[in-house]
Amino acid sequence: MTTIETERLLLRQWRDEDYEPFYQLNSDPRVMEHFPALQTREQSDGGAQRLRSFIDECGWGLWATEVKGGAPFIGFIGLNRPRFEAHFTPCVEIGWRLAYEHWSRGYATEGARAALRFAFESLSLDEIISMTVVANRRSRNVMEKLGMVRDPEGDFDHPLIPAGHRTQRHVLYRISRAEWEYRHRDPTTPSS
Repeated sequence: MTTIETERLLLRQWRDEDYEPFYQLNSDPRVMEHFPALQTREQSDGGAQRLRSFIDECGWGLWATEVKGGAPFIGFIGLNRPRFEAHFTPCVEIGWRLAYEHWSRGYATEGARAALRFAFESLSLDEIISMTVVANRRSRNVMEKLGMVRDPEGDFDHPLIPAGHRTQRHVLYRISRAEWEYRHRDPTTPSS
């Protein structure tokens, strides 16, 4: 099972003690602004258990995230396989959800960069996608900081969100391994 360490963060397997703070962020209207609804305790715990089981099965996933020497749980950052069918599936997506008090500190970008490195260097994936509600400018900014590019032709109505709901329309961002390698190449190495 993979654990990822960055300068400030630890992306790790879920623990039982993560469930309560996960419920707190899933029931926070600020965090859930771009989701169809707040989550009940049962929904939140079920989601955490699915994420935990996925990591047990695959060795990677949407890792519980903590601040080293600080907050023991701030949300999740990592990789996932969408549970629905769309024109871009099957695929692996990168995502994050952090407690409000940990926003605007660069944690999502820092953790997601490490997750991208893992996806391309350890899993040898060819492409990573990310998606969010059109109005979610904060998440879109993180995607763009990661070097992901919006695919306007890929925008879609999320099949798990009720038709006509304000959060149904999603934008799709992509980054290929070749694009990622180009951005992270050693500038002293001659190109061929």
